[in-house]
Amino acid sequence: MSHKEKSIVTLGTFDGVHLGHQKIITRLLEEADRLGYKPILVTFFPHPSHVLTPEKPLKMINSIDERVELLKKQGLEHVVIEKFTKEFSNKTALDFIKERLLGTFQMKKLIVGYDHSFGKDKQGDFNSLENFSKEFDFEIEKVTAYSVDNVTVSSSLIRGLLLEGEINKVNKYLGYNFCLFGTVVKGNQLGRKIGFNTANIVLDYPNKIVPKKGVYVVQSTIDGQIFYGMMNIGYRPTVDGTTQTIEVHFFDLNKNLYDKKIRVFVLKRLRNEYKFENIEMLKLQLEQDKKNAIDFLKFYNGKNNNK
Repeated sequence: MSHKEKSIVTLGTFDGVHLGHQKIITRLLEEADRLGYKPILVTFFPHPSHVLTPEKPLKMINSIDERVELLKKQGLEHVVIEKFTKEFSNKTALDFIKERLLGTFQMKKLIVGYDHSFGKDKQGDFNSLENFSKEFDFEIEKVTAYSVDNVTVSSSLIRGLLLEGEINKVNKYLGYNFCLFGTVVKGNQLGRKIGFNTANIVLDYPNKIVPKKGVYVVQSTIDGQIFYGMMNIGYRPTVDGTTQTIEVHFFDLNKNLYDKKIRVFVLKRLRNEYKFENIEMLKLQLEQDKKNAIDFLKFYNGKNNNK
């Protein structure tokens, strides 16, 4: 992109690229088309909490790669990742506007979400931005909140719902199915011994938020073919597990997945994690879980476009 081209910009973390974010992006693209400006989305990575309070980093809905992929699916060609550092955290909103938005991107219009603020001490709120827009001759527009059933969709809401296992609401508010991405590693192979061989997944992004412990219906594309299955997130209390694992039993799949990177879309929550009296009772429950998953999949139409 030529830096001499006029642009229209939006900026933010955009974790989740949920329906509220999609509303902002739609508006950005509409105005870019109307005005003839280049649409640019500026996002930040790492998340400020990972730099400023690394002892308690916020768990994220998306890795940065997932975020960029989702943003580009919305039709954005120009996604700019600003590296967030301690030095960057001390930059004022005015300096960022002058140096990057006006200087680098030749911004003529800025679109922000209803609650957005940026810059040192979050001084760049909408009132400040309005003043800057008059001083530096650019337009500004605020996009109102996006609500579903009178609930305002936000990244923090979705993170909370994931921790509660409310995957139906999560997928509804995201506008696509939440996913986990990682590498299949060798586990203790207990599942194979009881007829439920599993892919033990280690997440590629350690700051990825993991849904509440329990059993879920999932979908993956492996070697170009779609497979469904059920995933257990938890500590395997029946066999005295001590570390959290993510294990997926795929239906109708019989191949070695070790070292393969897979993406697992989470479709539905089936139940909590329980401690069973013995392995035989665990096996009976897994058979019931599989039946429940298959019953759900009979009516599932894949409308959230998992790829």
